[in-house]
Amino acid sequence: MARPSTLSHFATLLRKDLRQEFRTREMLTSMGIYALLVIIVYGAALALTARGIDIANMGGGLLWVLIVFTSLLGLGRSFAHEKEQGCMEGIMLVPLDRSVIFLAKAVSNILFILVVEVIAVPLFYFFFMTGQPVAPTLPAIIAPLLVGTIGMAGIGTILSTITMNTRSKDVLLAVLFIPLIYPLLYACVTATTAAITGTELWTDLFVMPLVLACGYDVVMLLVCWVLYDFVVSA
Repeated sequence: MARPSTLSHFATLLRKDLRQEFRTREMLTSMGIYALLVIIVYGAALALTARGIDIANMGGGLLWVLIVFTSLLGLGRSFAHEKEQGCMEGIMLVPLDRSVIFLAKAVSNILFILVVEVIAVPLFYFFFMTGQPVAPTLPAIIAPLLVGTIGMAGIGTILSTITMNTRSKDVLLAVLFIPLIYPLLYACVTATTAAITGTELWTDLFVMPLVLACGYDVVMLLVCWVLYDFVVSA
């Protein structure tokens, strides 16, 4: 019998994660509810001061706070089934490249975060920015959202693996996650704010942060790919 290829291992692991999540909907439901609660908190906090605040200039930062903490909730549960049901030990017995586990889990996390963003971003815009003039560059927020999501999912996957067996895993994950993604977060907030406020897309306020975010993603994902075998086997 021929040995399954790396692509076959990746497809099997990814299919497992997607089938399991769409059967239970635990991660998507918790992330969606959390995003809605954050929007409600924003509404309560800004209700009395909205007239004195330029929401357009704050929109990028508020949106990314919503995305980061919602993603953090999902990433903390990304290995919950593997730990509770002993699946991780079974996966480790399979003769496959350990980095494939990272790639499959990171891709599934990217897809789950994107699904929540598709719901949360329009809700955020509806509740807080419908009174603002629509900038022609608004659709360009898709680029920083996509680049930021890829970086957060990759870093969050390896950190979730590191903290999987610790006692205070949620707290430890947040403590490690936020400082590591800060450069990516800063760049994505700058690019998102530029797109929301109608800044020309070819200026340094949009292009340079986006380039830096892409470079950050490439470097960090390569580091995660190389180190994952050591992390998961430790």
